Amino acid sequence: MRRRLRPAYLSLFAPLCLAGCGGGEPPSGPPSLAGNAPQAVGLASPSQADKTGKGGIGVNAYLWRGALDTLSFMPLASADPFGGVIITDWWQPPSSPDERFKATAYVLGRELRADGLRVSIFRQVRGPDGQWQNAAVNPETTGEIENKVLARARELRAQGVKS
Repeated sequence: MRRRLRPAYLSLFAPLCLAGCGGGEPPSGPPSLAGNAPQAVGLASPSQADKTGKGGIGVNAYLWRGALDTLSFMPLASADPFGGVIITDWWQPPSSPDERFKATAYVLGRELRADGLRVSIFRQVRGPDGQWQNAAVNPETTGEIENKVLARARELRAQGVKS
């Protein structure tokens, strides 16, 4: 009985294995990057989005692009356009080598609204022992960054409406 089933299993299993091999051409290289912003297949730029900025991503395209543009001075650690999360890596201002910052931006919805964005800023200072220690962030800093993102998103929307 087992010997008769073995060819049947192979005839079902072999096509499944071969189907996963994919016969397409290999990718030509790593995805292209514009500044620190990842470009992925199927993502709509704000100019391609409709007037609500929905586009092909899970969150508002204008807020997403505005956040990427605003935080572009910091190295990008992670960006999830479907979940709406942008995480930067630590950035040290050239004028202050004993201080560094990190940011996380959350685009919370599909509408271009002020409450559709939340930014968190983290700060560390170098202690006397040379180790980085968490430090308080001026609450106004977070508000300023959020306002810059919103202003950039409005700019992008105005440019999209004109074209």
